[in-house]
Amino acid sequence: MTAEADVALISPHARGAAPARIAGPARAAAPGRAIRPVLGVLPDGTPYYAPIGEVVSDGATVTCHLCGRALRSVSAHLRSHGWTKAAYCEAFGLERGQALEGLETRKLRAVSFTPRLVFDPAIRAGSAAGRRRAASGELTRDAARAASGRPLPEQRRRKAVRALAAVSAEASARANRDRAAQHLAQVAAEAAARMGYPTLGAFVLSRAGAGASLAAISREAGLHKDWLARHLSRVDPAAAAAVRGCGTTPWDARWLPVVAALGFSDVAAYLRDRHLIRHQTVNAISAEIGLSHHAVESALRRHKLTRTSHASKRHAARQRAAGVAAALGADSVPGYVALRRAAGWTWQAIAAESGQPASWLRRQAARAAGTRR
Repeated sequence: MTAEADVALISPHARGAAPARIAGPARAAAPGRAIRPVLGVLPDGTPYYAPIGEVVSDGATVTCHLCGRALRSVSAHLRSHGWTKAAYCEAFGLERGQALEGLETRKLRAVSFTPRLVFDPAIRAGSAAGRRRAASGELTRDAARAASGRPLPEQRRRKAVRALAAVSAEASARANRDRAAQHLAQVAAEAAARMGYPTLGAFVLSRAGAGASLAAISREAGLHKDWLARHLSRVDPAAAAAVRGCGTTPWDARWLPVVAALGFSDVAAYLRDRHLIRHQTVNAISAEIGLSHHAVESALRRHKLTRTSHASKRHAARQRAAGVAAALGADSVPGYVALRRAAGWTWQAIAAESGQPASWLRRQAARAAGTRR
């Protein structure tokens, strides 16, 4: 099979649409060259004779994906197919820097290039410029920008898979944890520097002492509001223990001056008196203390006090029911209603005797029965 026959296998549409291929006459294959069997076909109809993502070489020669011939230099041979090296590497999943020549050919090229590097001014200037760019990191940055958004070549993907297979799962997990810890430490150091503190823990303790919450401190440091709640114990365990330790919490700092003026020694005693004994609502406590209702709800949870919705209204309703029952000489309003209804009294008659609306009496009886009306 000849190179012309190989090219003929490609449809005219595919040949015309292939990117970065160069025009030129296709040379005939050398007689007697063994041609490998076709392994597959590219999406544009181009057949290939070597595996995708691999370079088949016996050391001296390299197999061309396009025709299956073993050549000393596929790079020089690609012109006969009308392809460039960049298009070839992209089409067959090879890295852009992959050598497409046999080992002996590469050695000969290196030997011939050495005196040019010494005597050719253009080569010397280009080499010096390349070394400067590499030393400054500019070359690496340009390569990263060029690779951004470009699909990972199959050859590189296979190399990565082989490299990962050689690493134990435990070692990989440990490396990931170490990288995560380094990242957290870097973020913490940058946040502390922005706020003018030597460490993030020192900043957190300073702001927590003033009564700021972890969410507020996180936002103030330019972090996500949950960042400190999640990571402070890893970044600075001592600061986390101090903030979340036993005793009076830093979150009570802004409460203490107000509750002390009201005659209470701590926040828990104040909340217990106002919400559980006096049955004040969260909004009423918020208005008295001068803090938001969110702060009051947080304080109730922090001091393990159960919040009661509509506390004052429910307390007043219970007091009313108890007063009516006492005035009627009954143990409870539902019990009084049950006795009268059992005796055949109408709701109007019961309302007239008790001095309460019939609808209110019905609701009391319904609650006692476990139903709603």
